[in-house]
Amino acid sequence: MPLYFSAFLFLALALVSVWASPLRLGRRDVPLWLLLLVMAMAWGLVGGVVQPAAIAALAVLIATAYGTATAQAAPARLALGLLTAVLALALAMHKLPGFHNPVLIDKAVISAGGAPFTLYANFDKGTVGLVLLALLSRRVRSWTELGQVLLRTLPVLLATIVVTLGLALAVGAVHIDLKLPAQTATFLMANLLFTVVAEEAFFRGFLQARLAAALTRFAWGPWLAALVSALLFGAVHLGGGLAYGILASIAGLGYAIAYLRAQRIEAAIAVHIALNAVHFIAFSYP
Repeated sequence: MPLYFSAFLFLALALVSVWASPLRLGRRDVPLWLLLLVMAMAWGLVGGVVQPAAIAALAVLIATAYGTATAQAAPARLALGLLTAVLALALAMHKLPGFHNPVLIDKAVISAGGAPFTLYANFDKGTVGLVLLALLSRRVRSWTELGQVLLRTLPVLLATIVVTLGLALAVGAVHIDLKLPAQTATFLMANLLFTVVAEEAFFRGFLQARLAAALTRFAWGPWLAALVSALLFGAVHLGGGLAYGILASIAGLGYAIAYLRAQRIEAAIAVHIALNAVHFIAFSYP
């Protein structure tokens, strides 16, 4: 087993532990996710996944996100929020040095005639998701609440899958291709932990929630916030072409509506990973 595996194992455990109670160390409560993230970074150094410059960038992200969550003065919150957004985007888009993300799936042909597909385990983007999820996203607090959120989200989930993939099928962006390739479990796990959580924590838990709060005096404010988050989500996917960007915006609107209805980040995450899973298993991919 490669050394870098431990870094991603601890990062995955840190993500899951966001919903766990903090640990009591002396007179202080310490978040379990933070302790596990430290372990992940330590193993990342040992395994060559991260270098000291990367650790420094992640430390700054944690500091600015914590400041955004706790600052009392509005100007300080705004300034720290902007810094958090810029740093989170730079990390998620792999623009900062010091990260060496390993390949999980290397040039695999998932669908007959499809382009080779490569999947990386992204420590930088995964940690962005963890930090924004833990410090800046509104989460469920119990299993009962989670069940209620998922039940409320189900109609949006189904509608988002039908509309997004239906349009993709209609314009020829995908074709039906039922399959269960050997890479399915690897794809779904990595996609959920190191892509979906990061994107939803940023676009919905961070961006949409704060924009909606700023527009709360307007009845249409929350809907404008949802639309803006969806359009920005589509914009960052324009690298795949105009059609891909438009489809991503439509999917993003579904994720945004799920968050708007439930006011919990789990709703958007559930819709996002469900759509990605159906796309991977039932349609041509990528």
